[in-house]
Parts: sequence; C-alpha cells; structure tokens
Amino acid sequence: MAPSDPRAALAALITRSGTSRAALSRLLGRNPAYVQQFIARGSPRRLEERDRKLLAAYFGVSETELGAEADASPAAIRVPRLDIAASAGPGALVDAEPRLATLGLDPALLGRLSARPRDLSLIRAAGDSMAPTILDGDELLVDRGDRRVGSSGAIFVLRYDGTLLVKRVSRHTGGYRIASDNPAHAPFTTNAIELIGRVVWLSRAF
Repeated sequence: MAPSDPRAALAALITRSGTSRAALSRLLGRNPAYVQQFIARGSPRRLEERDRKLLAAYFGVSETELGAEADASPAAIRVPRLDIAASAGPGALVDAEPRLATLGLDPALLGRLSARPRDLSLIRAAGDSMAPTILDGDELLVDRGDRRVGSSGAIFVLRYDGTLLVKRVSRHTGGYRIASDNPAHAPFTTNAIELIGRVVWLSRAF
C-alpha cells in the first residue's frame, strides 16, 4: 500500500536536506518548476517510476515514501532441500548430506512455526513405521534449532547406530523412548542417540 501523502513526504525531505526544489527538478532532467508543481499543485498526480527511483536514491529512502506500492507478497524464504532420507522403516545408512536444491516457503508459515530459517532443512521420509502420520516419500521440514524432548514426546529426526531415523521421541527412565506411530513396529529405550531436530511441518503429494 502506498503512503497517504508522498507530496508531504517529499517536501519534508527537501526541507531537511536544504536542497532547492528547482535543483531537484534539474536533477530529474525536468523543467525547474516540476518538483514545485508536484508538491503544491498535484501535477503530475504521481511521480513517474524513473523520477521516484532517482529521488529515493538521492535521499536514501524507500520508494514507498514517495508513492510506490509496497510489495504485498514478501519474498519466499529459501530452505535447503537435502538429498537424503530419514528412515521411517528399517533404516538406511547415511554417510553425507548433499544439498539437492532449495524450496521457497512463506515467511508467514515460518512465523507460525516459530522457526528460524537458518535452522531449517527439508528431507524425505522413507518407509512406513510412522504411518499414518508420516508416509513414505513425505518431505519433512526439520528445525535443527529445536532439540527439546519432553515426557509427552514429539517427532524428531535422529541418528541411532549410524542410521538416520524419524521417530516419536520422549523422555524415559534410562534415556529416551523411541516409538513409531505404526503399531507393527515396537518401541525401544536408549540414551545412545543424536538428536538432529524436530519435525515441524510436512509436505505430501497426493
């Protein structure tokens, strides 16, 4: 949305800078009365894009102060998509985490998740042990800045015995309880895990 009075904004900038309106008109390659007419008479009704850019650069301000429309759609935040899979099944050894690509996510989504972009990455789930919550091929958004484990449990990506897993993890006597949502896979307890991060969102193709 554009500011309500770009003429008043330009007049204030001119006053603070001590620059004359005629000098600014010449800077724009216009007749000496151009800026004065814009401010006092409303002619032209809006600054042309070229003039607005030059004035914004001259005064070191945003073009929105001089009548430009603000971008209503903030730029997507790029999150790395890693070419690895976290096992929700028997497990697979993972030796490296090569970056495959990036995916643009809505900043509003990350705000709702209370996640910092620098802590996020996307990986794939493989297997059926977390079904029906997580299915084979789902893309998981992992927050590496959140490794807090409570008694109620949450879904985490973790390393156990050299294998990258996605499991429901909770605090338990003697360490952590590692559970699958699929009842066909039995839970176990261990303290020999490395928590990578909490799964905060998933993407699934129908």
